[in-house]
Amino acid sequence: MLNEINKLPDGLLECPLESLESLLGGPTLIHLPGRRPEPLFVTVLAHGNESTGFYALQALLKKYRDQELPRALSVFIGNVAAASQGLRFLDGQSDYNRVWPGTEQPDAPETVMMQQVVDSMRARKAFASIDVHNNTGINPHYGCINRVDNQFLHLASLFSRTVVYFIRPTGVQSMAMSGVCPAVTIECGKPDHEYGMAHAQDYMDACLHLAELPQHPVASHDVDLFHTVAVVKVPEAVSFGFGDDPADLQLVANLDHLNFRELPAGTGLGQVRAGADVWLEVTDDNKQSAYERYFNIEDGMLVTARPLMPSMFTLDERIIRQDCLGYLMERLLPESG
Repeated sequence: MLNEINKLPDGLLECPLESLESLLGGPTLIHLPGRRPEPLFVTVLAHGNESTGFYALQALLKKYRDQELPRALSVFIGNVAAASQGLRFLDGQSDYNRVWPGTEQPDAPETVMMQQVVDSMRARKAFASIDVHNNTGINPHYGCINRVDNQFLHLASLFSRTVVYFIRPTGVQSMAMSGVCPAVTIECGKPDHEYGMAHAQDYMDACLHLAELPQHPVASHDVDLFHTVAVVKVPEAVSFGFGDDPADLQLVANLDHLNFRELPAGTGLGQVRAGADVWLEVTDDNKQSAYERYFNIEDGMLVTARPLMPSMFTLDERIIRQDCLGYLMERLLPESG
């Protein structure tokens, strides 16, 4: 399933997203030389509808078309079949960012391919790993890490002072690569925001120029660190909508505007029909139900039971059914060592 090559395919730097599958034939790992031999590893299109990483990569490689890269660069271009249709993943496919080593879906056919990618980057002694993503809701640009480690924090804070630490979901690229080198996921806003592409390109370029990642702590005033404590899903049996849409759960129309805002207890998130006490599935890091810890029903309204901060709340109904409604976070201070 994996194409692994040592040069840029002809036409890649001009290829539109929808033509990538025809050009590459499938997921492709490309290795390019540079002055420093330990490669920067970049993953794009883990989700086919998240185009920012690919277009930022094209712009970066055009810049270096006629000059040597400051550091070797390895690029994994992921779900090109879904990208051809502008979808996160196709029916019958696994989510490409849930099947990396450590996944809870070990029988998925894509897990073998992701293991091959990790093994290749371990053999090449990868310097650092970047997985580029977009959001469907309104969020700031931020970095995600899976280890609260000084080098990981430096890598993430080079992209944004807002950093999120998480250990679920499993099977994600950054978690798999964290056993090889410092790794980060960068969230670049919505795919149609041009600033996201420019920011991702500048960040990758800056990482190519790094000689090393510092071992010393990041200054506390240079980072806002959060911990994802729960994932929020809408049960299959529950119909939902936004604003005035008739449904079991009528979420507020501007739900995604609540992302990265510290909400007080009692904040209303939507109206519910009578007849049930639990309208959301909320699961913590220990895979335990945490619904009652974070939500209540008061006078037919779904409200927060305690202060919390959501992230990645989305209005995209397909994404909500395929993945989740969003996540809940708490502030976390970086360790001083």
